[in-house]
Amino acid sequence: MTPQAGMDDGGYARIVAPDAARIERLLPGPIERIWAYLTEEDKRRQWMASGTIGAIAESTVEHIFRHEDLGTDCGEPPTKYAALAGESRIHGRIIACKPPYLLAYTWGEGTPTPSQVRFDLEAKGSEVLLVVTHSRIATQEMMASVAAGWHTHLDILADVVSGRTSHGFWNKHTRLEQEYARQIAAR
Repeated sequence: MTPQAGMDDGGYARIVAPDAARIERLLPGPIERIWAYLTEEDKRRQWMASGTIGAIAESTVEHIFRHEDLGTDCGEPPTKYAALAGESRIHGRIIACKPPYLLAYTWGEGTPTPSQVRFDLEAKGSEVLLVVTHSRIATQEMMASVAAGWHTHLDILADVVSGRTSHGFWNKHTRLEQEYARQIAAR
C-alpha cells in the first residue's frame, strides 16, 4: 500500500487520500465484457452482488450480497460482520455512467456514513485495466474493511473472467482486513 504501488503490488489497494482507496486489476477483455460484469446482474452476482444498477444519473443502485455464494471455501463471517451472514443490501444512486468506461455511484445511502465508488475501465490491447476508487470512507477501520472487500471481490472477478475457481470471500477478506489495518495504522 505504498504510494508507488501499482499493478505489480500483489493487487493491494493504495490509500490515495485520507478518505479514499484505489485498487486496480488487469483483466481479459474486451472492455464491453468487463463492463457487463459491472452492470449486468447475472454476471455481477458471480463476483460481488446481485441487484439493480441504473444507467443514467440519479437512477438507483441496489446490491444484494450473498457472500457465502462466492467461491468454494467462503468461510463464516467474523463476529463483527455477523449481520452480513446470509443476505445483506446496500443502496445508492448513480453519479456518472459513460458505458463502457465509467460508472460511479453512492454507496450505503441511508446509513450514517455513505461513501462513493467509481469504476474506470481502459482498454489495454486485449486486456482491460479496471480501476476502482472508493472515497468518502469515514474511518481507518472502515478503510481497512473497504480495501479488503474490494481486494477480495476483484480477486474473485479475476477468477471468474479467467475461468478459474474462486476460493471464496470471508476467509480471504478476514486475512486481508487484518493486513490492511496494520498497514493503515503504520502510516
